[in-house]
Amino acid sequence: MEINTLIEKINYCNSLTTYSRRKTLPVQIGDVWIGGDHPIVIQSMTTVDTMDTEGSIAQSIRMIEGGCQLVRITAPSIKEAENLKNIKEGLRERGYNAPLVADIHFTPNAAEVAARIVEKVRINPGNYADKKKFEVIEYTDESYQAELERIRERFLPLVKICKEYGTAMRIGTNHGSLSDRIMSRYGDTPLGMVESALEFLRICEDENYHDIVISMKSSNTQVMVQAYRLLVQKLEEGNFRPYPLHLGVTEAGEGEDGRVKSAVGIGTLLEDGLGDTVRVSLTEDPEFEAPVVKALIDRYADRAGHKAIPEISRYPLNPFEYHKRKVLEVGNFGDGNVPRVITDLSKVNGITDKEMRNVGHFYLPELDKWKMNDLGCDYVYTGRFPISFMLPNGVREILDRELWWKSEDRKNKFPAFDLSSYSSSRHFHADLNFLFVKDVAIEEAIQLVKNRKDTVLVLSTDNAHTMPALRRAFVRLIQEEIKLPVVIKLEYPEQHQDKMMLYPATDAGGLLVDGLGDGILLGLDKLELEKRDALFERVKLHNSVSFGVLQAARTRMSKTEYISCPSCGRTLFDLQETTAMIRKRTDHLKGVKIGIMGCIVNGPGEMADADYGYVGSGKGKITLYKGKEVVKRSVPSEKAVDELIDIIRQDGQWIEPEKVE
Repeated sequence: MEINTLIEKINYCNSLTTYSRRKTLPVQIGDVWIGGDHPIVIQSMTTVDTMDTEGSIAQSIRMIEGGCQLVRITAPSIKEAENLKNIKEGLRERGYNAPLVADIHFTPNAAEVAARIVEKVRINPGNYADKKKFEVIEYTDESYQAELERIRERFLPLVKICKEYGTAMRIGTNHGSLSDRIMSRYGDTPLGMVESALEFLRICEDENYHDIVISMKSSNTQVMVQAYRLLVQKLEEGNFRPYPLHLGVTEAGEGEDGRVKSAVGIGTLLEDGLGDTVRVSLTEDPEFEAPVVKALIDRYADRAGHKAIPEISRYPLNPFEYHKRKVLEVGNFGDGNVPRVITDLSKVNGITDKEMRNVGHFYLPELDKWKMNDLGCDYVYTGRFPISFMLPNGVREILDRELWWKSEDRKNKFPAFDLSSYSSSRHFHADLNFLFVKDVAIEEAIQLVKNRKDTVLVLSTDNAHTMPALRRAFVRLIQEEIKLPVVIKLEYPEQHQDKMMLYPATDAGGLLVDGLGDGILLGLDKLELEKRDALFERVKLHNSVSFGVLQAARTRMSKTEYISCPSCGRTLFDLQETTAMIRKRTDHLKGVKIGIMGCIVNGPGEMADADYGYVGSGKGKITLYKGKEVVKRSVPSEKAVDELIDIIRQDGQWIEPEKVE
């Protein structure tokens, strides 16, 4: 299949340029509808022990009052499933009618009990009827079919109970907990995730049961996005009903990292018009999740009014696989280089060496030296306000073209052009120039740069439909075989800090996971901050979010990544406190991935992408992993972090942290 005809062969979204939500089958869960023309539903999950009835009720109320419309509660065994009745009755007595969802792993008997009590059950096809042993098994077609018959026999009672009681179901595939059977036949792939769900979905359809929501969750945003898109494609190809989708990034983490990572995965799919219910999995109290979901989905309430973007008739990318756009190397942009971070300082006059700490560069006057942390930006755009002191080797300066030409150092500083100055200029840097261009002027830019090998495009848009507008400009560059690097420039007015994490993560992340973009620049143009301290707070956030987006999109690993579950009633230790403690000791380990899981359910499977793992295995007991291999069992929790560091040290990955004064 030729790659430039892929858009004619895929059906994962209605349009690549016009926002249009995928029309799905409406599914009723209590008084709430998911799919169809109904608004996107916000949900979250309790963290209190399910056997703590009053605690579960109180936390559910806080979640509901925070905007949660569906409350999910873990039911790891029959006793917890039975106690859902008491929790439900307690909520109803207090006047709260939000539907409850039972979260099931490993125990079909618990699912069958819960399905008679709550409005929805979630099952994981990877472990509902299978025990994961990380074994590779050779199957014939006959032996594979025998396995499917075994699954059917185990799953069918739940389907019949759900039909009888009017209970909805989520078939929730997780990338990290695919069964050995699926792994052996399809591998650790988006296709394996999709087929895992379809095996169970076929059984439901054979029984004429359709009250189903599907999810394809992963802690890897590229895999997650590809799996959901492929799921929609396979549903259409297989003549399945258009079931609604539950969106979520598994084990996103906490704070800024959790929000950015969630938005890269969830936001990309929302931009495609996919998603009928959303949960953001933060390692925080669950009542903090719903406002983040609301901030994500509210962007689409009036998206229909955006400026028209010309349609893309042929899409030159494969949306089911990651392939970075092939470009030339210009300076240290493009080709094999990681995407670069440019931090905007163009509204700051007279910046001092001490203020450079806001962009990750620290001047130590006693030693007359500079140090850089993991968030040290690569370039600063100073525009009309050149920096008066010598910058460290780790960062370079971009000036507006007129000031660059007047500068004493036109070799180590670089010019920024607009279309007018670029077309009329007789003076360019020999190696690296920056052309700032809007998406609507991409045709003019293409004509100017067709034969250039010394220019990086800095691409932005004024369209509210930001990501698709920029995507179409990228498509035009690919169609015209323009192989210059492109920096994604995004600009937002002053707004809540959460939105300043979520919006760029959606708009840039959606491009990066498709292999588009060689850098990121969060601009200050739309900000009207007069106080210098407030301006630098925004600069610092922009710089941090830029690195976070690149890391969440898996295009540049600049800091330690924590794959931490959001906690639930199964958690065997204080997950937030433990995550903070591990982060404090290890956050200098650049590019290392550490999984922190509250229990064995979300253990080796969910953190399959991690280099090292810290998993609750009993009260006060921790199991430590290297990759998927157990290294130490039943480690006392008070010693477990030290033991984890010892494992990292023995593996040759440990470095001593440097102190920055």
